[in-house]
Amino acid sequence: MTLFKSSLDTLEQFKQVLLGLPKDCYSQSCNVLSNSSIGQHTRHIIELYLCLLQGYDTADVSYDRRKRDLQIEQNLSFAIKQLEFIQAQLDRPNKSIKISYELAGSETCLDSNYFREVMYNLEHTIHHQALIKVGIEYFTSVQLPESFGVAPSTMQYRETCAQ
Repeated sequence: MTLFKSSLDTLEQFKQVLLGLPKDCYSQSCNVLSNSSIGQHTRHIIELYLCLLQGYDTADVSYDRRKRDLQIEQNLSFAIKQLEFIQAQLDRPNKSIKISYELAGSETCLDSNYFREVMYNLEHTIHHQALIKVGIEYFTSVQLPESFGVAPSTMQYRETCAQ
């Protein structure tokens, strides 16, 4: 299915970019990222996927109640293992899922489904990759793929305009 292929390809590209970073920049605070790190943005991406996978069986997902695992943001090898776990587990059948979130001090629930939430996580990943790209370009001269941090629809639009 295209949804899973896009998600898995995006995660693989992300993994390869992270593996190409100089060791000292992954967890280093970056002023152009409001003093967050590439590792913190990576942790955020990973944790939302993990919430979805962990809530799949019970059909109850809360991105707000995620475990904030500092090891993901500080240890690149651990983060890579988490990305590989997500890649291995992501392709699952669609089903209804309840999404719980806190807003203005009260919990609210929305009806959703697994495929919709995979799509949400894909878009969320691309958004954070765009921020991570800023941090990578600030710290390094690493050449990033043109599509890193760019939505597939934007890439298609750019191709159409170039023709």
